[in-house]
Amino acid sequence: MRLPRTSIVAQDADGLRLGKEKMQRAIFPVVVAVVASLPVSHGRDHQPPAVTPIALHADNPHYFHWRGRPTILITSGEHYGAVMNLDFDYRKYLDALTADGLNYTRIFSGAYVEPLGAFKIERNTLAPAAGRFTAPWARTTTAGYANGGTKFDLSRWDDTYFRRLHDFAAYASARGIVVELSLFCPMYEDMQWQLSPMNATNNVNGIGKIARTDVYAMDRNGSLQAAQEALTRKLVTELNGFDNLFFEICNEPYFGGVTMAWQHRIADVIAETERALPARHLIAQNIANESAHITDPHPAVSIFNFHYATPPFAVGMNYGLGKVIGDDETGFRGTADAPYRTEGWEFILAGGGLYNNLDYSFVAGEEAGTFAFPPTQPGGGGIALRAQMKTLRDFINGFDFIRMRPDISPIKGGVPVGARVQALVEPGRAMALYLRRPVTRAPETLTPPFAADLMIDFPEGEWLATWVDPVSGKPTQARSIRGGGIRTLSSPPFETDIALRIIRQ
Repeated sequence: MRLPRTSIVAQDADGLRLGKEKMQRAIFPVVVAVVASLPVSHGRDHQPPAVTPIALHADNPHYFHWRGRPTILITSGEHYGAVMNLDFDYRKYLDALTADGLNYTRIFSGAYVEPLGAFKIERNTLAPAAGRFTAPWARTTTAGYANGGTKFDLSRWDDTYFRRLHDFAAYASARGIVVELSLFCPMYEDMQWQLSPMNATNNVNGIGKIARTDVYAMDRNGSLQAAQEALTRKLVTELNGFDNLFFEICNEPYFGGVTMAWQHRIADVIAETERALPARHLIAQNIANESAHITDPHPAVSIFNFHYATPPFAVGMNYGLGKVIGDDETGFRGTADAPYRTEGWEFILAGGGLYNNLDYSFVAGEEAGTFAFPPTQPGGGGIALRAQMKTLRDFINGFDFIRMRPDISPIKGGVPVGARVQALVEPGRAMALYLRRPVTRAPETLTPPFAADLMIDFPEGEWLATWVDPVSGKPTQARSIRGGGIRTLSSPPFETDIALRIIRQ
């Protein structure tokens, strides 16, 4: 979730090892046997009833099908600590997302936690106060957890955590919100590893006496592999009865020594676990910051996530896979709204299927998203930006987007030098276009307002072309067109970006 300017364009089949730490590992066969044999369900008689979880759309698997409808997921959500942070009122948070017209949120499982002040995030929800962190593993009576309270037992589950997780998923379901559960996250720095329950200093099992860069390497993480697989099975089993959920293997595995072999093993564990359960859920894999070409994808993975994916090259590079391409984290580009609005519009209009902005206005005590964060914050958010995300969602839902594909070929000219344009087209029926102002390294040298005279090739027919303000969602100018051929559509003046809706009448 960090270092947005780093782009990883390839990953060795055995994974990348970051750092040169060397260590000696003790093997604990008794603990391995205990963890590997953990019960992960409540038994056959208590399995959840079969549901139909969110899935890839059969007619266009670049998008979702959920509850009988084509679906694109768009949100501006909290920083992933909604369940694991006991001070966070997630019901109030989910109510706010619903009120804001958004349909998606992302959470971490609790296998990873951050210290206060990490990444300069003010009142970070992933950094619970001392004694206010809950994890899937049960606490013990042994004092000594690094951030307050007792140590963890990796061979037992915490019922309080799972009640909270169940309630979160159920409350989100009732409000029409899809949940992405990211199972694991790399230990970016020692300060995260020092807080992890998987670190030997924080558990009573004597496992995890390894370097932070070996935590997610099957050949180097010792007994932790069994604990990680047991946790995966437990979470997958507990949440099998929810239709509003999918699993992500690991957040930003291109940092911290996470190997590709380990990621594929966790995907296997998810799939293997669900073969014995009523429902099958989608699996997501986080590929890279910005963009990368995906090769040899795991067959169980249906969603390929990128972070800070602007320009949206990742969509075009991987569209041929026939799966959802997501931008499930952005938010390290300052506190203004425009960078995140434009990133979202470009990504969705390029053919992406989900978008999530990190919204730092959601904090414990102000779960309605009203926290006035300081200008030193790495990202932004707030009521105004969430309204702009709803505008994007309303715009794209105004089309039969399942029948649309990325296609800029109808645009024959008129795009200002340096500007970027994205287009989704349903041949002969509809076009959705998005234009953002010229992008330069010195945007202050550009003086708004801007305008464009787009030359668009129309098929024969009667058309209505409407320019739309991406901030307010309001139409700013409309024009009827009869017949076919290349026509010039002059935009009204705009400061940063503008959208164009073209519908055959």
